[in-house]
Amino acid sequence: MPKSIGNRTERLTRAEARMHRPSSSLLGGMTLKPIRKIGLAGILCLAFLTIILTTYQPAAAQTPTEPPPQVEQPGRTSGQPGVSNEYCLSCHATPDMQTTLPSGEVLFLTVDPEVYNNSIHGQQGYACVQCHTGIREFPHPPLEAETRRDLSLNYYQSCARCHQAMYEKTLDSVHQQALAEGNENAAVCTDCHGAHDVQDPAVPRTHIPETCRRCHSTIYETYTDSVHGEALIGEGNPDVPTCIDCHGVHNVSGPSNQPFHLFSPQICARCHADEDLMQKYGISTNVFESYVADFHGTTVIFDQSFPDQEVNTPVCIDCHGVHDMRKVDEQESQVMKENLLDTCRKCHPDASPSFTDAWLSHYQPDREHYPAVYFTNLFYKFFIPAVLGGMAIFVVGDASRRILNRRRKKNHE
Repeated sequence: MPKSIGNRTERLTRAEARMHRPSSSLLGGMTLKPIRKIGLAGILCLAFLTIILTTYQPAAAQTPTEPPPQVEQPGRTSGQPGVSNEYCLSCHATPDMQTTLPSGEVLFLTVDPEVYNNSIHGQQGYACVQCHTGIREFPHPPLEAETRRDLSLNYYQSCARCHQAMYEKTLDSVHQQALAEGNENAAVCTDCHGAHDVQDPAVPRTHIPETCRRCHSTIYETYTDSVHGEALIGEGNPDVPTCIDCHGVHNVSGPSNQPFHLFSPQICARCHADEDLMQKYGISTNVFESYVADFHGTTVIFDQSFPDQEVNTPVCIDCHGVHDMRKVDEQESQVMKENLLDTCRKCHPDASPSFTDAWLSHYQPDREHYPAVYFTNLFYKFFIPAVLGGMAIFVVGDASRRILNRRRKKNHE
């Protein structure tokens, strides 16, 4: 073997030996086995410290002025933050919470959580701040209302945010008209529906006139003694009309309004022309048709067509009453036979005692109601066609005979 090759092989053998034996000079004489143990422990300690540092959050001190928790509330646009009801009720659920307004009136600020949660808004999950939009943190902005009524008038328009169509109807109502004229006691949304205790206003049905009673107590007492009020309040009969059936719900109108007065027969006809409903109570359904067919109804139609003309336009309520309608056979009824002349004399002061004898009520004459008129009408149904038919036959026969005689005369000449 050449010498150079032998030397190279020797050098490689010594290098390989150094790679596989422990080194006494590495890390100050430390061996490889202890270094492996120290490295594993260090890695574990470093991982433990990393976990602690990444999960540790210093607790922030809570103060009354800290912004409330932000949550999404039903009815809000996605992404628009709200304030939880729990945050509001943490103070306002306190019993006997109140403040004194500049007017000296006491304003109660307590809200019963159970009452609100059982209301329509509470059941649907609506938040306090959806109505109280200017209050989102503590302390609250200063209260601007001078009186409790000012507070109601400041807040009721917030109903329009969810109930725009209904709110717009109120703008044409007699309530809104009175409010615009300076009557601050005119009814607004919260006066009828409440604030934190909003419920279905028509359940039970007797709740409707009781709501109107808050302002119209005298009319309510009159209504309770009427044929409608006795049936609804006294008997619980749901078929009879309540205040809103005649006056409307949000676009409330009254008898002092001329269009309401003129079209009131159509309001009465909603029930009194309903054959199925009236059959239950043995009442004639010919109310509207018989009214339109007589002089009174004709003048009303004329007035609707020519509103500038002054005509006699009595309608149902002029004879039967407004809120004090009675059964026609009751002693207090304005259309009872003994009282009817006084009712007619409201418009016909010179009416004689026999003036009312021509009134047949709203019934079509039959064998039971006004039999004399019924048989007279029946007679004329046959008599008039017979007379007119006989006259027509006579005229045709006479004309035919004259024409025939003229032709014969010409032929003879």
